[in-house]
Amino acid sequence: MTNNISLDGVMQAPMSPEEDTRGGFTLGGWAVGAGADPELGAEMGKGMAASGAMLFGHRTYDNMAAFWPHQTDANPFTEHLNRTEKIVVSRDPSLEFSWQNSTLLAGEAVQTVAELKNTEGGDLSILGSGELVRALASAGLIDEYVLIIHPVLLGSGQRMFDGVRQDLTLLSSMTTATGIMLARYAPADR
Repeated sequence: MTNNISLDGVMQAPMSPEEDTRGGFTLGGWAVGAGADPELGAEMGKGMAASGAMLFGHRTYDNMAAFWPHQTDANPFTEHLNRTEKIVVSRDPSLEFSWQNSTLLAGEAVQTVAELKNTEGGDLSILGSGELVRALASAGLIDEYVLIIHPVLLGSGQRMFDGVRQDLTLLSSMTTATGIMLARYAPADR
């Protein structure tokens, strides 16, 4: 699981003002406000080298699918996201997708993802997808948390881990020159 969060734990709409305005949230785009962070970009690039599918909740998938397949620049994230298998978890069995390499995992997230983890070859990565992350974390189905912690307090917005209680072990951390911390954690019981 990889997610941008503010210092006070908000994960809602990190990339753009229109991304997620639920609950009247008006602070969208907070993770890109300081501009590019080359150290963070390099570290995220290392993660793209890993194999395995990406797992999305429907809302995050829709936001990503509206943007990434239409990028024509030489951004390495574009190529990676387009070529990687994308699995969308949804209770709606009738969904269809136009973004290449996208498939539906219909049903209740905890049950269907647990079954997928037992059969899938390679790691499953989650970007964003806060509701999905909370459900899977509560069920003990997340093996590693990669948190991109931004030095900003938002004071409102959906928090990443509301309702989740879990002891974690720090695996690694780094702080970039812009003050962003990249921290990797695993559940303490593993």
